[in-house]
Amino acid sequence: MKYPKFFLLILTILIATQIFSNKDFTLIQTLTSNLGYIGAFILGIMYVYSFTAAPATSLLLILATQQNILLTGLIAGLGSLTGDLVIFKLIRHSFDNEIQKLKKEKWIKRIKLPPFITVLIAYITMAAPLPDEIGVTLLAAHKKISTKTFSIFAYLLNTAGIFVVLIIGRLI
Repeated sequence: MKYPKFFLLILTILIATQIFSNKDFTLIQTLTSNLGYIGAFILGIMYVYSFTAAPATSLLLILATQQNILLTGLIAGLGSLTGDLVIFKLIRHSFDNEIQKLKKEKWIKRIKLPPFITVLIAYITMAAPLPDEIGVTLLAAHKKISTKTFSIFAYLLNTAGIFVVLIIGRLI
């Protein structure tokens, strides 16, 4: 197999999506509500992963009616930064050999995007209430982006997205 780590990553996302798509999240809702701001931090971590982004967003909508939006957003933003850093470090260090091989593929070479467009796409996917794996992977593969720069943008973008979710939660 040419890209075993990417294959396993995609496979785990698909399996997790299948497992969580038919579950009742009442227990998680109660637990995160009872945990208060620690629950917001946990939801922030869940907010960035494919298989937990939708339930985390739903639970953040609910928390918006129960907690201070400013504190919840800032704390959930720290959780999302934590989750993104795990992805960033994993991709940058563990997947480096596969990223280098992937860059040599003919179909990848045909995609001629300037680096700033790739970074812009990555930042947009991170700001949206969508899973961050694609955006984080694009940034981790971009060797000129330091962990510090990544952390600043990841926190700001995810926190902005979380605030949008919380404001919507407060309005509905």
